[in-house]
Amino acid sequence: MKKFIASIVTLCAVSTLSFGAEKKDIVDTAVAAGNFKTLVAAVKAAGLVDTLKGPGPFTVFAPTDEAFAKLPEGTVENLLKPENKEKLTAILTYHVLSGKVMAADVKTMEATTVEGSKAMVKVADDKVMVDKATVIKTDIEATNGVIHVIDTVLMPAE
Repeated sequence: MKKFIASIVTLCAVSTLSFGAEKKDIVDTAVAAGNFKTLVAAVKAAGLVDTLKGPGPFTVFAPTDEAFAKLPEGTVENLLKPENKEKLTAILTYHVLSGKVMAADVKTMEATTVEGSKAMVKVADDKVMVDKATVIKTDIEATNGVIHVIDTVLMPAE
């Protein structure tokens, strides 16, 4: 557990250095990071920009561009089509929790996502998992919540 807490402290320090002192909302923080281009495009296509710029607070498990690249070829392009907006919205809101959950508050639990389904959050082997995704960076604070970076796109049960 000490190793896990030390990792969280290190990640928090790196997060602060990476994103500068000026806090922005969740969308602007993701844009500024530079490694969430696909996520930002998906948020725009789903019409969720205003929501994620809203007062919140929100906890966002944000997949990187590399996480989206792991999806089968053509998946992202297909989801970004207007006719798939409902499915895209469900996938994106599955990555969001109401409220601000910092890494130090994480314990093994089922969390209800904004989409309405339950996601399993667990701490094991000095890492945090959300369903099958590993949290690779924690506690990137925004004015309206917090972002935790994950290495895999989460999919709600169909």
